[in-house]
Amino acid sequence: MAVARFKDLCLDARDHQAQADWWCAVLGYVRHESGDGPRDPTWPVPLRDPSGAGPFLWVNPVAEPKTVKNRMHLDVVGDLAGLLAAGATMVRPRAEDRPWDVLADPEGNEFCAFRPEA
Repeated sequence: MAVARFKDLCLDARDHQAQADWWCAVLGYVRHESGDGPRDPTWPVPLRDPSGAGPFLWVNPVAEPKTVKNRMHLDVVGDLAGLLAAGATMVRPRAEDRPWDVLADPEGNEFCAFRPEA
């Protein structure tokens, strides 16, 4: 019997507002607005998939920069050239033993990018 259930994904960022905008642009997500009016800009930014297919994502403000490899990361399916043009950087290109690229978002948070199936 499970003692917990998955709820949301959270991503730490120094400039959480800019990172929220970046992830919205590349994933097609939107900021989740509540009916209580504008959110305090110092609070975490909730993002949602407008199709309802993807998980909820929170972009949380932190003071420190990323210094070591992520212990958890996002996997995405997408166009490599489009991700790089949007500001991602290549960390490790795919290889014979690994059919995905490891990229980093503008703050260095690593994620795996799988190419769409042809």
